[in-house]
Amino acid sequence: MNARTGGFEFRKELFADERDDDLNEIGKRIRRQDIEGHVTGRSPFYDDHLFDGLLHMRCVRSPHHHARIGRIDTTEAERMPGVVRILTGKDVPQNLNTLLSLLDFGLDDEPVLSVDKAAYKGEPVAAVIAQTEAQARAAVKAVRVDWQPLPHVLDPEEALKPGAPTVCETYPGNAFVYHGKYNHQKLRYGDTEAALRQADHIVEGRYQMSPIEQAPIETCGAISAPEQNGRWVCYTGTQALFFSLGTASKVLNLPSSRLHFIGGTVGGGFGGKVDSIHEPLSILGAMLTGRPCKSQWDREEEMQVGAPRGAERWYITDGVMNDGRIVARKFRGYFDGGAYTRLTSYAAIKGVGHLPGPYTIPNVHADVYCVYTNRTPATAMRGFGITGVDFAIEAHMDKVAETVGINPIELRILNAYRDGDMKAHRREAKNCALIECCQVVAEKAGVTISPEARAASSKTGGGGERARVPSFTATDEHGRVEGFESGSYARKGGAPAAPGIPAELTPERPSPTAQPATRPADTPPAPQPAPPPAPPTQEKPAARTQRRSGAVRFSSISGFRRR
Repeated sequence: MNARTGGFEFRKELFADERDDDLNEIGKRIRRQDIEGHVTGRSPFYDDHLFDGLLHMRCVRSPHHHARIGRIDTTEAERMPGVVRILTGKDVPQNLNTLLSLLDFGLDDEPVLSVDKAAYKGEPVAAVIAQTEAQARAAVKAVRVDWQPLPHVLDPEEALKPGAPTVCETYPGNAFVYHGKYNHQKLRYGDTEAALRQADHIVEGRYQMSPIEQAPIETCGAISAPEQNGRWVCYTGTQALFFSLGTASKVLNLPSSRLHFIGGTVGGGFGGKVDSIHEPLSILGAMLTGRPCKSQWDREEEMQVGAPRGAERWYITDGVMNDGRIVARKFRGYFDGGAYTRLTSYAAIKGVGHLPGPYTIPNVHADVYCVYTNRTPATAMRGFGITGVDFAIEAHMDKVAETVGINPIELRILNAYRDGDMKAHRREAKNCALIECCQVVAEKAGVTISPEARAASSKTGGGGERARVPSFTATDEHGRVEGFESGSYARKGGAPAAPGIPAELTPERPSPTAQPATRPADTPPAPQPAPPPAPPTQEKPAARTQRRSGAVRFSSISGFRRR
């Protein structure tokens, strides 16, 4: 199908078996499939499931970015009207988790209710369960916490410098550890430094993206209640039902067969309802009180402690020839994960997997860090891991075009992938269409491009030399760390069974030991093309063992299933 008469095809036949898409919906009155339920109020949301005797949960939160917890005094709050129970970290069976442990990725680093210290403003340290929400809120104010404020760090590059406050003890260098040996995610293709030396122009840029809160109309929450035969039902607005089920099973040390999760209409999510925060707490409240229990953020909490898409900072250095060909591209990227991992470590992998953008560049180098700061932990939002670096790449392409004096659309056509080209990840480019998109954009915007650019095609000109993997790729051991294992909770095997859980329901693998490494001595602290000299190595912290839960869980996403 042509995009215009005599124009450029979008190659939609490649997706003909996937959907019927005639790209002809704009301007038409299209009826949404779920509109009738929404306008009549019949769409079922988790908050519609009210129970007799429903209890309400509110959390005591840190007023500091970073603080040691001395003592939590709940005496006065426990005597207040309507208070049924107050939970602290000692009440949570497995009070340490990371969401991606269900996919065998990363170490448990985030407490459900913090015990030793709070690492971000708003981190929960206790949960009050009361007859009404007003009574729960009043009791929260009566809980006394002895706070010992600690130095905090809010900038990812500052967090990587020697002497910065340790945000997350699981990763004392304030950087997630990839593959058990590097404090960043690497990409190496060709010899970037040699190509930069041979380039006619060096173009550098720094690009910053702020955190973005999803701000759904329906705030995050869950309602749980006892069922028969030792089961608990949980009504939730989660976007990831099996993630939430697996996390609750792990945190509560319960077989997933004893948990009945019911999703429904999500009142806006955009990625912000993937983290499983409310489900384990509301189920635990129901378990300990024997009554239905609701955990829900109000609007202020949604904005303050709801996990946003994290901030990103990118440094890009291009080596460009006079004709506009980009011969080298070097990235250094920082994903601000906030105080705990959540999904930021995965966002960094997505970002690196997208580099160097939709362009054939024979020499590519990337160091991308998932960094811990004393900010609210970050999570998913609409293309997280890709959206920010795409902005940086395309803003940089405009800068390159200005430097070499080329129309920015023609620069993209010149460097765009053709079918058969080799990507920096050593995969062949297929079904490319950027050139055709650029040609349509130029026409619609009234921008004149050269006859060569108008005649270019994603189907021709690729392969050949452009398909060759470089004969030499410069590698390095920059950012190497020691003492970490790459395996985690979802590996077969695990810790001994927790009390009350039959041993035959738990994995067999012994608990791995995670020994924190020294702070990465050679982490580049400043926006420079080449890394600075390595600072003195810090003293290595003592090793500590990370307990691995023996909980049984079900996750259709990870493919692990134990009953």
